[in-house]
Amino acid sequence: MKTTFQVTGMHCGACVDKIQKALQAFGAAEVSLYPPRATLSANSIPELSQLNQALKAAGPYQLSELANDATTAEVTEKTWFQTYLPLLLIVGIISLVSFHSIRNSSDWMLNFMAGFFIVFATFKLFDLKGFQSAYGTYDLLAKAYPTYGLVYPFIELALGFAFLFRYQITFTLYTTIAVMTVGSLGVIQALRNKQAIRCACLGTSLNLPMSTVTLMEDLVMVIMSVAMLAA
Repeated sequence: MKTTFQVTGMHCGACVDKIQKALQAFGAAEVSLYPPRATLSANSIPELSQLNQALKAAGPYQLSELANDATTAEVTEKTWFQTYLPLLLIVGIISLVSFHSIRNSSDWMLNFMAGFFIVFATFKLFDLKGFQSAYGTYDLLAKAYPTYGLVYPFIELALGFAFLFRYQITFTLYTTIAVMTVGSLGVIQALRNKQAIRCACLGTSLNLPMSTVTLMEDLVMVIMSVAMLAA
């Protein structure tokens, strides 16, 4: 008998290993991060509550039934566009709103950066501890100093409002370059190591895989900041 479950709480390959090890006590287990699924094969599948009780020892993970067919569900891989559609919509809307009350390209960039930081920080604040856990799997500072993962969303929020109200723009631009450069280094390292981990750019609200898209988010902020300082 084979049953596939949806898994919440996973952020990286280490999470996959922990869950798989915990489920192997009940039968043959296969766990994937993208999509977050766990398939258990055994003569008799235990109750969901029993499985979740066993997972508690492994970490903050939880199994739930799939929306379609919990016993024979076939997981269909999403296309790149389907995976990143929520992110593309958010960035697209911020881009359009940024055209409000602009006099030049610098105004648009300041508006965009304000919207970007405020919106992305807000998503992170929905689940601050979850963000800290996910961010700590790849960010260099968050790995060395876990508290930085808790502070980071507030740094983004402060940068966003500074851009919105045009407060200390030069200092804010330099700060943005420093923060986003450090962030991009962690992403580059994760990509080079081919780590299958979760992108924490929008917190834990959306299950987005780490990819070059994450790197581009950081680098675009750096490029815009450098362009405005050079203008």
